[in-house]
Amino acid sequence: MKTTVVIPTFNEADNLREITTTLLNLPVSDLDILVVDDESTDGTGALADELSRQVAPRLKVLHRPAKSGLGTAYIDGFTLAMENGADYLVQMDADFSHSPDYVPRFLERVDKYDLVVGSRYVPGGKLDERWSFWRYLLSWWANSVYVRLILGLKVRDATAGFKLWRRSALEKIDLARVRANGYVFQVEMAYLSEQSGLRILEYPIYFEDRRIGRSKMDMRVKWEAALRVWEIRSRYGPLRKNASIVTHQLETSEK
Repeated sequence: MKTTVVIPTFNEADNLREITTTLLNLPVSDLDILVVDDESTDGTGALADELSRQVAPRLKVLHRPAKSGLGTAYIDGFTLAMENGADYLVQMDADFSHSPDYVPRFLERVDKYDLVVGSRYVPGGKLDERWSFWRYLLSWWANSVYVRLILGLKVRDATAGFKLWRRSALEKIDLARVRANGYVFQVEMAYLSEQSGLRILEYPIYFEDRRIGRSKMDMRVKWEAALRVWEIRSRYGPLRKNASIVTHQLETSEK
């Protein structure tokens, strides 16, 4: 079974070599990587091409002509990965806020689920200790109160960006109907997953702040995402069909 890790990039040259090397060294058979670069200005695209030549055919690059948004980056990446035969698709950031070490753990459990969500807000999940109290409170409130109240979601981490999808799950959702393009893309995908009745596992993760570079998630982006949650409700209405959602309980060996 083929696993493709889809990584959208914009100015991630300082992280790309290490993250791709770490992923390719995981004890996972038939794993490859698809980098989706939005015309980075720091040489990320050129570096991705160089890495692709070095480890061909395990790393491919999709160049997009402009910074076109996180949502379409994932949709384009998922679509190409499935065209290339992916059975499982991982979405994750390039900056090590999502540890590659979780990928094998997700894969061990995906046979029973359609979607595994790396969750910060279930028991065992944890945020970087360097987060301020107010940053933690805003993130917790957005995920555990705001989005759940407006959309009726059951999933605890609606904005999670670290996920493992079965190919059949994405086909059931139908990527052609996804409209969100910024960070609210994660919320729309969470909504459509529950609406489609997917079997979802929330697996607790430690979310680390990016090691190098600046976060692209500024306050303007956060407010825009908050407002667009209402667009999702207006477009689809209240949830009528809820998914089966399970929280993974960490064993001693996993902590």
